[in-house]
Amino acid sequence: MTATATEELSALYLKDETAWLDAMVDLIGRKEYDEMDYDNLREYLTDMAIRDRREVLSRLVVLIAHHLKWLSQPEKRTPSWRATIEQQSDELLDILESGVLSNYAEEILPKAYLRAVKYAAGETGLPLTKFPRKSELTASEWVALPVPK
Repeated sequence: MTATATEELSALYLKDETAWLDAMVDLIGRKEYDEMDYDNLREYLTDMAIRDRREVLSRLVVLIAHHLKWLSQPEKRTPSWRATIEQQSDELLDILESGVLSNYAEEILPKAYLRAVKYAAGETGLPLTKFPRKSELTASEWVALPVPK
């Protein structure tokens, strides 16, 4: 790869990430692998993987916390809680279609569950001891768990 081409792609990465991605896709399509901006590609892919994992953790925590609130305080159930559970379940179903992210969700379930318990206890005013110490469900089961009427 020429120094000028590398500099142009690096500058494009900083200026317009989407245009840079288009350029990278074009290079791959033409099999011009020597022309690719590997330094920024490595950074971009690493950031994307971190972002995907963070999203799985965040959505799982919100989903579980709302299920815990729903189950522990039936008298305070709101349409908003139901909507949050349904939305997070739907989003996680889409995200977890990837086997890799599904495996990750199962791997981080203990961490997600502990956070969810902390948030549910804080939002409900119930003691932490009101909730099971460990998740009795897998991540996939939490996602598929129907919201009781």
